[in-house]
Amino acid sequence: MKPLIEKLPLNANTSFVAQTHRTPKFEVPWHQHVEYELILFTEGEGASFIGNYVGEFKTGDVFFLGSNLPHTFQKAYKELITSAVVVHFKEDFWGDAFMNLPECRIIRQLFETALQGLKIKSGTKELLTVWIKELEHAKGFQRIIKLCNCLALIAEKKEYDTLSTQEVKAYNSKHKERIDKIYQYTIDYFQEPVTLTDVAKNAGMSVPAFCSYFKKSTKKTYIDFLNEVRVGYACQQLIDTQKTIETICYESGFNTLANFNKQFLKIRRLTPSSYRKNFISSNTVD
Repeated sequence: MKPLIEKLPLNANTSFVAQTHRTPKFEVPWHQHVEYELILFTEGEGASFIGNYVGEFKTGDVFFLGSNLPHTFQKAYKELITSAVVVHFKEDFWGDAFMNLPECRIIRQLFETALQGLKIKSGTKELLTVWIKELEHAKGFQRIIKLCNCLALIAEKKEYDTLSTQEVKAYNSKHKERIDKIYQYTIDYFQEPVTLTDVAKNAGMSVPAFCSYFKKSTKKTYIDFLNEVRVGYACQQLIDTQKTIETICYESGFNTLANFNKQFLKIRRLTPSSYRKNFISSNTVD
């Protein structure tokens, strides 16, 4: 399945989009768009899939995603209300000459780095939270000023983690369609038994060819990627439910508790029980 190519609406009075998307309008499948995306989560939590990165998102998180970087944010469970303020803009929305100004060099570098996807942290995230909320309601030229302030802050402070190691520009359309099809299949079926034969067949390849292709394309094995997806889901279940670790293990797609513990420790550097205890401890009010 090819990723959704999202076309974003503009009206006669705006050059870029800044608006809240809330359930059910928040839910978007694996997709991509030419616009850069600055996103602040204001409700909900779940799993983030950005390029070949698998992680989590929660209320208060801020991400900055480069042009044509495939992504999706999947909420932790079906009934959860999730919303985010999303800013979409094209690199040239302020004209071709603007980005070539010498003062914009640091922004050009930021755009290049954002092709990996950025998760903002520390004080930068706190300030961006205020500015992005203001940006949604700004009018006229103030919209441009506030967006520039957001980008300058990210570029100058560099308080972020880079996420995906998948090189967006390296794919031709045929290869891109294939890798995106593999990702969507994994997102849809990770809770079920998934074999290399299954996913290779879905990609129209032999198992050896598929394994070689996936490793070359994403810089990780398919089994590593699948385990990351499953552990990401398990993390949400450990935080949001009172289910036993054994129940979460099987609902996440693992077939033995021993392998679940092993993979969780490898990816999170904690056991599932320690992960849950640490979360409870950090959220306990004295």
